[in-house]
Amino acid sequence: MIVLFIGVSLFVAIHLLPSFPSIRNSVVDSLGEGKYKGLYSLMALAGLILMIYGKAEADFVPIWTPPMWTRYIVWVTMLPALILVVAANMPGNIKRFTPHPMMWSVLLWSLAHLMANGDQASIVLFAPLCAFSIIHIFTANARGAKVQTEVLVASTDVKVLAIGLATYAIFAVAHPYLFKVVAFY
Repeated sequence: MIVLFIGVSLFVAIHLLPSFPSIRNSVVDSLGEGKYKGLYSLMALAGLILMIYGKAEADFVPIWTPPMWTRYIVWVTMLPALILVVAANMPGNIKRFTPHPMMWSVLLWSLAHLMANGDQASIVLFAPLCAFSIIHIFTANARGAKVQTEVLVASTDVKVLAIGLATYAIFAVAHPYLFKVVAFY
């Protein structure tokens, strides 16, 4: 459990750094932009690896037993969550509605998984990521995040949807191998 906790702490802390511009700017001033980005990326990757490994290796300690219907919430919620991940990283019109498609994705993913998993490791993983996504959305808005104003051709959205659907299918199949839990049961 300690590996999971360290991974989540590292991942959330490094991703919250831009939410505090004075601290971020101080670090950039002392390291330089290139070194900052390199260190940021390495720490984020280390946090991600530790989270995945820590969750996979954590003992199952039940806190509550979620109702069976909550698994359907995950099945339904993960499709828009994965489409939003794709939308955050590709041109498309979703950014005309929110400047934060990645954070909305993390929020949907973590909330759905919190509802469907009642074990200690899931709470340690998903609760901080849920809180992080909410904090990030609010602080980014406070820093002046803006929606995309350019209207792109519909084919960009078709690509985003197609890749999101493909990602959903891949995760559905790979979930038991990656996370030791069957996605659809």
